[in-house]
Amino acid sequence: MVKNQIEMRGIKDKRVLRAMMRVPRHLFVPEEYRKRAYEDHPLPIGEGQTISQPYIVALMTSLLELKGDEKVLEIGTGSGYQAAILAELAGEVYSVERIPSLAIKAAETLEKLGYKNVHIKVGDGTLGWEENAPYDAIIVTAAAPKVPSSLIKQLKVGGRLVIPIGERFIQSLHRYIKGKDGNLKGEDFGGCVFVPLKGKEGWDH
Repeated sequence: MVKNQIEMRGIKDKRVLRAMMRVPRHLFVPEEYRKRAYEDHPLPIGEGQTISQPYIVALMTSLLELKGDEKVLEIGTGSGYQAAILAELAGEVYSVERIPSLAIKAAETLEKLGYKNVHIKVGDGTLGWEENAPYDAIIVTAAAPKVPSSLIKQLKVGGRLVIPIGERFIQSLHRYIKGKDGNLKGEDFGGCVFVPLKGKEGWDH
């Protein structure tokens, strides 16, 4: 998976590649899909949600440019796989999931694997997790028409935010860096497909 799907497609960050090799992806998908866990596509995890394809997980993670001691906010815990990758690369990971059953299952899987630096709560991801702000990096695993204002406020100056932006079937992956003036400067990294971000500041209420 790492060599053929990720490294050959341009992901060069050695720390990200090592994390993708260490985390057992098959443990984050339902048993009926475990034989397909390392294939190059997303898989269902229940509740109408998916685990992203390995390449997209690696790409989004690499765009955060983590060095090892950062505080990271993840919006959309899902299976917990992305949180595990982040936990390998950052100091503390705070993850928000709106669906209780997914949050519980993810927390159980992460605990079994021994991750102590991931903190999960059930809530509206568009509002972030204010108590632990500001964050060095924020990653959003659902698509929105624009960046929720709460997430902009909770990002440190100089911090990086990775999020899919767009309509349901016309989306592109963006990375934003927060300037000293509080505004975001963005780059577009190409097309993607994610479930919609839901919440008070999302597009699908």
